[in-house]
Amino acid sequence: MFESLSNRFSDVFDRLRRHGALTEADVDVAMREIRVALLEADVALPVVKDFVNAVREKAIGQDVLRSVAPTQMVVKIVHDHLVEILGSDLSGVLNLNAVPPVVVMMVGLQGSGKTTTSAKLARLLKERERRKVLLVSLDVNRPAAQEQLAVLGRQLDVTSLPVVMMERPVAIAKRAMDVGRREGYDVVILDTAGRLHIDEPLMQEVAAIRDATQPTETLLVADALTGQDAVNVAKTFAERVGITGIILTRVDGDARGGAALSVRAVTGKPIKFVGVGEKLDALEPFHAERIAGRILGMGDVVGLVEKAAETIDQAEAEKLAKKMQKGSFDLDDMASQLKQLRKMGGMGGVMGMLPGINKIKKQLDEAKLDESLLKRQEAIIGSMTKTERRNPKQLDGSRRRRIAAGSGTTVPEINRLLKQYQDMADMMKRMNKLGKKGLTRHGIQGLLPGGGGFRPH
Repeated sequence: MFESLSNRFSDVFDRLRRHGALTEADVDVAMREIRVALLEADVALPVVKDFVNAVREKAIGQDVLRSVAPTQMVVKIVHDHLVEILGSDLSGVLNLNAVPPVVVMMVGLQGSGKTTTSAKLARLLKERERRKVLLVSLDVNRPAAQEQLAVLGRQLDVTSLPVVMMERPVAIAKRAMDVGRREGYDVVILDTAGRLHIDEPLMQEVAAIRDATQPTETLLVADALTGQDAVNVAKTFAERVGITGIILTRVDGDARGGAALSVRAVTGKPIKFVGVGEKLDALEPFHAERIAGRILGMGDVVGLVEKAAETIDQAEAEKLAKKMQKGSFDLDDMASQLKQLRKMGGMGGVMGMLPGINKIKKQLDEAKLDESLLKRQEAIIGSMTKTERRNPKQLDGSRRRRIAAGSGTTVPEINRLLKQYQDMADMMKRMNKLGKKGLTRHGIQGLLPGGGGFRPH
C-alpha cells in the first residue's frame, strides 16, 4: 500500500534537497506536485485541499525557510500532517470495557471481506487478548454465508452460533446475546449481511440489529481497492448507523492507498486494523505514525521488529544461536531461516519496512527479487538427504543433478544456494571468532570477507 504515493513523495523531496536553501516558489512547486500525487493516489479532493493548504502555510514560515536544513523541516511538516490525517490513539484498540458479552458489530458492503475479517478479529481476540469469543453470522441472504463463518470458526477453534433455518437477522442477534450471557462469552462478533451497494433495506436491517444488541464497537469493513467508493460507503454508514472504527481490507493489493488517507478524514473515525492478506493471521493494527514514515521512505523498523517477534520461533532462534557460537551452521539451519523469512512476508514484506528503501528501489527492481526463490531454495534443501544437509561438502556433481531433478530446479540454482550458504557459514564463523568484545570493537566491518581489517589470532 502507498507504493506509488511513496515514490512520488520521494521524487519531490529529492528535488527540494538539490536546492539547498528554499524559497517560497520552491515550496509552491513542491506543493503542486504533492497535490497531484495525492489525487492520483485516489485521495478525496476535500482532504487533498486541506492537506496542501495546511502544509504550505507552515512550510513557508520563516523558521522553516531560514533553518539549517529547510527540506528536512518540510518533510517533518508533511509527516506530521499525514499522521494527523491518518491517526488516532485508538488504532488497533478495541473498547472491551463493558459488561460481557461485549458486542462487536461488523458492517459493510458485500464482498468487502466482512466474514473473513470477523474470523481474523476473533483469532486476534482469542490469542492476544485471551478472550472467549462467539462468532455469529447474520447474513441470511448470501448462500452458504453462515456455513462459511462456521468453517472459519472451526479452523480457529472458535465457537460459532449454531444455525436455525429461516431465522431472521434480529432474532439471530438476540439468540446470540442470550447464548453469550448464559455460556460466559467475553465477546460476541456479529457478522452482518451486506449488499452490492448501499440501499434502504440494508440500512434498516443494520440499524435494527444495532438497536437490539447495543454494540460497544461498530466496525466498518471497507475494501481499499474500491478507492473513492470506500470513502462514500464509510460516510454513509457513519451517518446512518454510527461507526466506532474502520477496518481496511486488501491493503496489500492497493499501491495507491487513497482510501486510507480519506476515510479517516471524512468520517472522523479511526482506522483500527488493516487486512494484509488472505490468511487468518493477516490482520494488523493500523499505526498512523508508522504508515506516515513508510510513505515518506522512513521505514517501519518498530513494525519489522514486532513482526519478527510474532513469527520467529523462540526455541529455534536459541538453538541457532548456540550453533552459531560453535560455528556449526548447516543447511537445516538455513532452511529454517528461509521459512522464517517467508512467514514474515518474504523479501517484499521485510524490505518495505526498511528505512530508505525507495532510494534503492530501482536497483531492487532491476535485480528482480523473485519471491518464489525462497520456496525453490527450501525445495532444494528438502530434496537432500539428512547427511547431505549436515555435510554439504559431499554434494558432488551427480548428487547435485539428483537434487535438481527431485526439487524441480537446476544445477546452477543449487550452486548459487550453496554459495549463499557458504557465505552465511563464513560470516557465522567470523562472528564466533570476534566474540562480543571484538564485534563491538570492529563493528559490521569485522564480519565482511577478509575481516574488514580484523586479523584472527
